[in-house]
Amino acid sequence: MLEKRAPAVFFVTEAGTEPVREWFQSLDKPDRARIGEDLKRLEFGWPLGMPLCRPLGQGLYEMRVNLKDRIARVMFGIVDGELIVLHGFIKKSQATPGADLALARKRLKAYMA
Repeated sequence: MLEKRAPAVFFVTEAGTEPVREWFQSLDKPDRARIGEDLKRLEFGWPLGMPLCRPLGQGLYEMRVNLKDRIARVMFGIVDGELIVLHGFIKKSQATPGADLALARKRLKAYMA
């Protein structure tokens, strides 16, 4: 049986919530399944590059997921061999919004502190 090379861990806030898991659960079942499949590919195949994953700098990466009629992004970092899932959103523009990048970087910094 294959072993996960980078097991996924959802970021937990100081209040004990898991915002990415909550976002994930708010999606419809086909979208959750597609994102889950790609997350599993990352866990077992890390490190992976384009078209699934791309580095954003400063230890931050994005998983690029094509859904049926839209595009999702899941931002993560790799810390001590674990894939820390930091932020997820449905992409509405060509460029990754600065606010989403800033939030993911802030969560990565908080996780590492």
